[in-house]
Amino acid sequence: MSQMVSEFVPADLDCSDFAQLEPLYQQLLDRPLASADDVKQWLQDYADFASVVSEYGSRRSIDMSCHTDDEAIEKRYMQFVEEIQPKIKPLGFAMVRKLLDCGFADQLTDSKYVQLVKEWQADAELYRDENIPLQTDVTKLTAEYGKLTGKQLVEFQGKQLTLQQLARFLEETDRAVREEAWKLSTNRRLEDRAAMDDIFDKLLGKRNEIAKNSGKANYRDYVWQSNCRFDYTPEDCLTFGDAIEKVCMPIVKELDEKRKAELGVDVLKPWDGAVDPQGRQPLRPFDADKPMDMVKGVREIFNRVSPALAELYDELKPGKNYDLESRPGKRPGGFQSSLEHCKEPFIFMNAAGTHRDVETMLHEAGHAFHYMDSRHEPLMFVRHAPIEFCEVASMSMELIGCDHFSAFYDTENARRAKAAQLEGILRFFPWMATIDGFQQWLYTHDDNLTEPRTKAWTEIFNRFSTDVADWSDIPEIRLARWQAQLHLFHYPFYYVEYGIAQLGALQVWQNFKEDADGALKNLRKAFALGGSVPLPELFETAGIRFDFSADTLGPLLEMVKTELDALG
Repeated sequence: MSQMVSEFVPADLDCSDFAQLEPLYQQLLDRPLASADDVKQWLQDYADFASVVSEYGSRRSIDMSCHTDDEAIEKRYMQFVEEIQPKIKPLGFAMVRKLLDCGFADQLTDSKYVQLVKEWQADAELYRDENIPLQTDVTKLTAEYGKLTGKQLVEFQGKQLTLQQLARFLEETDRAVREEAWKLSTNRRLEDRAAMDDIFDKLLGKRNEIAKNSGKANYRDYVWQSNCRFDYTPEDCLTFGDAIEKVCMPIVKELDEKRKAELGVDVLKPWDGAVDPQGRQPLRPFDADKPMDMVKGVREIFNRVSPALAELYDELKPGKNYDLESRPGKRPGGFQSSLEHCKEPFIFMNAAGTHRDVETMLHEAGHAFHYMDSRHEPLMFVRHAPIEFCEVASMSMELIGCDHFSAFYDTENARRAKAAQLEGILRFFPWMATIDGFQQWLYTHDDNLTEPRTKAWTEIFNRFSTDVADWSDIPEIRLARWQAQLHLFHYPFYYVEYGIAQLGALQVWQNFKEDADGALKNLRKAFALGGSVPLPELFETAGIRFDFSADTLGPLLEMVKTELDALG
């Protein structure tokens, strides 16, 4: 008899073999449910099984992200996408229906079960068998995008670099070097513009068909329900954009004018945005080929914030829990993935020796801490909070860590690094509003061909840009700038969450400055809840408000601006 992962799942289960998975689904579907306690045990057995399958899929996806140029890895990933996922999705839906139709769902009164039933009801309303092949096609198309971006290399100063590695040269004080690096990166992206448009056209078509099949007016409405956004509307997000335009854009214009004056240039160019405006050398917190130095420095930051966080951070190990350095064949970006069976986080990023890498490691470690604090929950389905709160976890770590950048720098450069981070927050909100506004347009307009899409992008981009910077050297890159935002391809409508969460994180930081121990205690208490309570309750537990109106935005941005001004 096989060793068991749990009382229900064999230890030697091979998730690449549907013939081994199907009988376990069938046993669960055939099991009689005669009481609420029966339902709870059934859910736990299903969660134990689903965690093994989930981890297998996550590992295939992580491998593909780390090695887009490895044919064997791609083959294993596509086998799961094409042969396993399409077969288990109908069985997963049958499991959802079994819970909803069992007659005891209303007797599951604990908050976590109430949340689960509510979310599964939303899923059940959207499910259609005919969407399964379309969803498979979407996954394959996003993998194609990842392969395309993973191949984007340039020759610069005698070396072949990824675009992430090239980005560090945008921080150089020599303006000619910055211009050359920016134009190299830009022109390399433009080489793939037509291919990117083709992929995106196909994604739009598939996603719109999925929404239509599910009875939704458009894909935006489909995503709203599939992401269980019960607590705010698309219109709320558009109002958020209006508030950003009113409150944030004047601040960003002031920052642009100040940068232009400090650089002493007649016209601000796109390659002038990352350089130190006072002509100081770029911040280089660690050597690009020594990412473990970054790991050690971030550990010191967490130790200064809270030794308990440092102990949690120490559980993360190379290879097992992270892949950090940028290299050819690795897709861009950064993420934290949860491995549900072993209950371990995995951090993926593209470190190239910049200060932004330090911020990214703090960010992804925040996601890891969130998962590690919630993994005590045995029921995988309620272990994860909504994205809007997950990003509070990550962004809070960036902010509460920003007073300890002396782990990497001397006093002056630590102040510079903090100032750069705060300025980045102010500049982030208009970009978030740009991406969210563009997505809202993309999925609510039928005339979504390249020309009207480009026109809409330009109008939205201009709305949330100042008139200080001049893009006339390569005007077409402004038109195609959206293609570099991988969320538009991989995770449609996953962007406004960053804005909502940033407001939450700023409140955490505000609380932390007044009572560090109390703020962290409340935050980690909310972490431990996972997804067992509604989103507003998670915010409340963390000691912050779930609100993204101008009434909340204005004072928080003023706080950031005051902190920034004090740094000089």
